[in-house]
Amino acid sequence: MSKTRAEKAEIIDEIGEKLDKYPILYLTNFSGLTVAQSNDLRGRFREAGVDYQVTKNTLAQLALDRLDGMDALEEFFSGPTAVAFSDDPAKPARVIQDFLEDEEVERPELKVAWIEGELYEGPDALDELADLKSREELIGDIVGLLLSPAQNIAGGLRGAGQNLAGILESLADREETDDE
Repeated sequence: MSKTRAEKAEIIDEIGEKLDKYPILYLTNFSGLTVAQSNDLRGRFREAGVDYQVTKNTLAQLALDRLDGMDALEEFFSGPTAVAFSDDPAKPARVIQDFLEDEEVERPELKVAWIEGELYEGPDALDELADLKSREELIGDIVGLLLSPAQNIAGGLRGAGQNLAGILESLADREETDDE
């Protein structure tokens, strides 16, 4: 059953809102997946906090036309297309890689990834993107680097204090032996 003009306009608006909201998009070719595999893939994306939807290419292109700077994506909206919308550049790639490995299939296939204005495509792009650290991992690394000097100073002071305590204890022991 075809959609009415109002339903199509609503879909275009929904896609446009997601394109505006999420800085990261993955366009995939999902053809050849069974219904069970498609549902499994959707569930995996949902668990990872990634919004994943199959789109009609013409409606997605109309939504793209409303936004500046996303013209480069239009050529990738051909054939069966599903879009993964995310805040994290690595999550969609990891979900796809895990799915491909677990299901031993060749699809979904990455057409292109749009990461804050940069396009990633080609056979090695998925591996490259999956190896990226998540925002949380990067923040953890930065916090660790910031805390490292303070921990070194505290360790040095603690070590020096223990050495001083050891010297004082030795002196006290020697005085006791001298007094005897």
